Amino acid sequence: MDFARRTIDLARRNVEEGGRPFATVIVRAGEILAESANKVAQTADPTAHAEILAIREACTRLGTEHLTGATIYVLAHPCPMCLGSLYYCSPDEVVFLTTRDAYEPHYVDDRKYFELDTFYGEFAKPWERRRLPMRHDPQAAAVDVYRRWQELNGGNRRVADSI
Repeated sequence: MDFARRTIDLARRNVEEGGRPFATVIVRAGEILAESANKVAQTADPTAHAEILAIREACTRLGTEHLTGATIYVLAHPCPMCLGSLYYCSPDEVVFLTTRDAYEPHYVDDRKYFELDTFYGEFAKPWERRRLPMRHDPQAAAVDVYRRWQELNGGNRRVADSI
């Protein structure tokens, strides 16, 4: 099966049905584990990106948060949220089929505090200099939650199977 073509077809169908032009197909051992189009417009959920939905489905199906051994096909270079989720699930490879520069003449999805062109620079700033208003309210009890987690996990700080 041509998984790149499958990804393009999912995105095209989503556009025809009123959705946004993004899709993801997750493959392991030559079989599709999960696939999804972007469902933000259909659900009014700003986290319903194709990558997020497909990763959730694949991980639930496998009973693990790790997608080692998988290749993930995405229509476009991932946004920062999806890029973070791709790092977290640890696939063997991510294949993106177009770049923002290539699709930018046809589609832009900027938000109040973020534009794709400037987001990585914005993210690199200290939190108090970002456009998104943020406030640090230090609470010692917040660290206690992590301390307790470590105690319950035999003194380990790392999540099992995280590396």
